[in-house]
Amino acid sequence: MFFVFGPSGQIYRGGPAKLAQLAPVQRVQRPQGLRARAMDPDGTSGTPGARPAQTAQQQRLQEAAAAYVQTEQGPRPPRQPVLRVADMMTMGAVTVPPDMPAHEAWLMLREQRVAQAPVVNTEGQVVGLLLRADLAPDDLLPQPAAVPLAIARARRAVAEVMVSPVPTVAADTELRRVAPVLLDTGLPGLPVTDEHGLLVGFVTRTDILRAVVADPPLDLWS
Repeated sequence: MFFVFGPSGQIYRGGPAKLAQLAPVQRVQRPQGLRARAMDPDGTSGTPGARPAQTAQQQRLQEAAAAYVQTEQGPRPPRQPVLRVADMMTMGAVTVPPDMPAHEAWLMLREQRVAQAPVVNTEGQVVGLLLRADLAPDDLLPQPAAVPLAIARARRAVAEVMVSPVPTVAADTELRRVAPVLLDTGLPGLPVTDEHGLLVGFVTRTDILRAVVADPPLDLWS
């Protein structure tokens, strides 16, 4: 189950298919990662400080060490598939109020080492999503003429910068259904809320990738 919340309350409740067609939910333009550079003959990527590629022998030694550690620990319990958002979401997500100054919000996100945070009102309801990248847009160049604009931007309230309305997801939603919503909206993650918009946690693209590669595995088809 997905929802959409804004300052005026709930706008949508339903599945992910119609969520992408909802006019108020605008796709966010996010910076794209650079493609990996061509490998140099010595096995490095050409980037200063890059480490040489791991040799096959090193990889075999690491696998052998991991197998030995597993033997010492004994048999593992049976693996259980990861199905729901609740299985991978972050509990107690960092939040910001809509009236917080933008520069204070940026410092908070930096200190907490997160790239986004749900914006919640005094009742604890989600009203938007703050992205750290939007707090320092790339149109602010380091030129004298940009200084007053930078100061003005830093003094804005979070409510002027946040993504709103913002889609949210229920904790019992199948994790595999979150990925299409993140692709459609361009958001790096979704707040996890109940039907009233009260924050429960936060699920990100990284959480989904971790579910794909981790043990227990992500169950994609059940």
